[in-house]
Amino acid sequence: MDYTHLDAPLLINEIREQGVNISKTPFFYNDGGVPTYLAALPHRAKLLPDLVVNPNMAIGNEYVVSGVLGVKHLKYGVEAELGFLAEYLVFEPMWVSPAIAAAFGIMLVEPGQAVRMNSPVVELSQVECEYGVFAGHWSPYQDTGSKLLSVVCTDLEHHNFPHVFASIDPRFPLVTSVARYWPGLSKIRVADLWVPHSSALYIPPKPAMTNAVCIDLHNNRNSAHACWGDIRPGHDQITTKTLLQKENVFSYWYWNSLPTEHPHLTIKS
Repeated sequence: MDYTHLDAPLLINEIREQGVNISKTPFFYNDGGVPTYLAALPHRAKLLPDLVVNPNMAIGNEYVVSGVLGVKHLKYGVEAELGFLAEYLVFEPMWVSPAIAAAFGIMLVEPGQAVRMNSPVVELSQVECEYGVFAGHWSPYQDTGSKLLSVVCTDLEHHNFPHVFASIDPRFPLVTSVARYWPGLSKIRVADLWVPHSSALYIPPKPAMTNAVCIDLHNNRNSAHACWGDIRPGHDQITTKTLLQKENVFSYWYWNSLPTEHPHLTIKS
């Protein structure tokens, strides 16, 4: 029997898309686990205060940044390669809480809670996606095209539009990789935030951050890591909804080709 031809692994599959106009519907409301965008909130909604970033908050595994190895100015953003004094990076897994999310410049939005979004980009899209367990094994930075790579590299970004990462899969939590980088201190802390079903993360816009004390970064490519270790069919992908900008995106990417590790947590029943 010929075993040399395998089914192509699922990386990212966009199922459906919904336009969101921030000026017309400025509120993100977690309606019982359903991400919803509204012009006005229902009386039952709890509006969360704006996030106040405390650059002294430090959570996750810490690594020394030896320097910026190179910077490229591209059509779609600025790409910076960081050097690390390490052989590999371990992203510390942790169940998300409001305090843990805030340590990376993120807001946790539970069912019944809402945030008022502010964004220099008005026209956004909510995209329902399927993420496969191998999605993180693709890299946009190393001129490898669409090839599957043997390692998951450091792959982090920030940008001037808001994100919503909604955990809607009924079987597995959403996993979002995050980091806080202190350029002046030459250090970075990295973690994986495990987001239970029906919860969501809101990441405010983060435009160019020249001379910032800390830079908060994220990546959703590893969102199906909670599926690892189960050989049964159908347990190799998750479904999620993400608010993002699809046209004329300008992002700030930070990457390194060293392998990363993303340990598991016990999935809550």
